[in-house]
Amino acid sequence: MSTHTITTQKVNFKVFRFNADDDYLPYYDDYNMEVTSEEVVLDILDRIKWDHDGSFSYRRSCRHGICGACAIKVNGRSTLACKESMNDMIELFGNDLTIEPLSIKRSVKDMIVDKGDFWEKHDAIHPYLISDVQEHPEHEHIVTPEEAEELLEADICIQCGACHYACPVVEVNDEFFGPAAFAKAYRFEADVRDDAHVSRLNELHEENQGLWDCVKCFECAEVCPKEVNPIDKITKLHQMLFKEGVATSNVATRHAVGFKHSIARNGVLDEGGLVLYSEGPSIVKHIPVALKMFTKGKIVPPWGIVKSDNLDEIKKLVKSSSTAKF
Repeated sequence: MSTHTITTQKVNFKVFRFNADDDYLPYYDDYNMEVTSEEVVLDILDRIKWDHDGSFSYRRSCRHGICGACAIKVNGRSTLACKESMNDMIELFGNDLTIEPLSIKRSVKDMIVDKGDFWEKHDAIHPYLISDVQEHPEHEHIVTPEEAEELLEADICIQCGACHYACPVVEVNDEFFGPAAFAKAYRFEADVRDDAHVSRLNELHEENQGLWDCVKCFECAEVCPKEVNPIDKITKLHQMLFKEGVATSNVATRHAVGFKHSIARNGVLDEGGLVLYSEGPSIVKHIPVALKMFTKGKIVPPWGIVKSDNLDEIKKLVKSSSTAKF
């Protein structure tokens, strides 16, 4: 019979505090606590409220990683408090941990944030099936297991907002839909019952708010507690834009097509040629930076590019996977 030994560690917590009704600026309170190997981050939030300061505020509900209410940041990393082991946090960051809301600038009271922008962007992509269904259908619209698998588990998103507020583009661009909205959009774009396929893609193609403003940092995939992997869904939506002929020629789409051309031609990326293809005549504004890159060897002239030894195989892969229509 095996026995489980509970261990304890001393941890210093620096906790964000702010009350929009009373405080002009936020501040941080320090708490030194003994943490057991069985505790999760939510246990720490509970202990701060119950044992130290009853005014400390945060959201919680199911405690089973289902509702998404308790999402916060620990040392700048978005996480679901009820799911994140304190042992893992200590192993990752050490014994000094900073607890903050998902978005400091949207804090209403301590860990509680106003998620209005999140829900507005969620609603903007029409997060529901749009289908011309008969009022009194004679039979069900059956979805096969193979068709259901095309959703790639995008339907298990719990709208916790962890990926949304971890996204650097959301932080600087108020119009950007964000990774959670894109994952939800993919969930319906991939559904065979949905009839709004092209119209929704047209909206996702819009500049500033749409797919092309994603910077591919993969932060959304790192923090998602349900492993929805929003960046994968964004990539799939990019492919749909080309496949359905929705993508129009602009800097972003030419960048994607130019990348493909470069890999097909050389097997490696020609960074200078990629910028030229994407920007066209506007490339003149990048000349000062290009000269610095050239002196550092970051870009080389076309005749200086060393082609891949596996170029024939790469060309076959590019040809088989390409969906570009221009």
